[in-house]
Amino acid sequence: MPEQTILATSGGYAPGARTRVSLAPLVRHAVELSGAEGTPAVCFVGTASGDQAWFRAELDEAARAVGLQPSHLVLFPMPNVPDVEEHLLAQDVVWVGGGSVANLLAVWRVHGVDRIMRTVWEAGVVLSGVSAGSLCWHAGGTTDSFGPDLRPVHDGLGFLPYANGVHHDSEVRRRPLVRSLVAAGDLPTAYCTDDGVGLVYRGTTMVEAVTEIRGKAAYRVSCTDDGDGVLEERLEPRVLPGAR
Repeated sequence: MPEQTILATSGGYAPGARTRVSLAPLVRHAVELSGAEGTPAVCFVGTASGDQAWFRAELDEAARAVGLQPSHLVLFPMPNVPDVEEHLLAQDVVWVGGGSVANLLAVWRVHGVDRIMRTVWEAGVVLSGVSAGSLCWHAGGTTDSFGPDLRPVHDGLGFLPYANGVHHDSEVRRRPLVRSLVAAGDLPTAYCTDDGVGLVYRGTTMVEAVTEIRGKAAYRVSCTDDGDGVLEERLEPRVLPGAR
């Protein structure tokens, strides 16, 4: 069986030298994890931000600049490919962008993309993404999908049996909410990322944290052994080539 791989991140984009957006080391690491040679095929999925055409154009430019073959899965106003499963199975990497994870999950389920993503993952295509594109693979996490006050989300795809916290260092309300939800048993053990950090999962095991920004970290948030508190363990990431 192919190895099932997910790279869940709080990063992947950076300002470009000649383009507004460039693909930062985390996206390139997702490609490396796939083992693809030649011109790797990467499908960008922008459901969480409403499939914005202008951003698809910028991602195309950024992807071609680093030797990738980009495509997009668009679901608004209808799927842009005749067979979503066939298209995604032909990719080396599926990269899911940020935005509203609640809306992403709802739209994917309407179109059966939740089921298709599991098939694609089990076939060995690397699943990856940033923010909502990180949360979605987990059992749950925290989100601003419903308004400026963060709320828990419990209905992630659940490919990974953990909760996920994104933007752990840059959005001040994220860290205390994850800690309180895990302590209360409202979320399972959570893996969290500072901006610029990614979590590599092989199967359902988190095997490595990686970073494109030096000094950043990942974290494991779990209940204490006595069940009366919460423990946050800092996980030092491996610095990726090209990190700043």
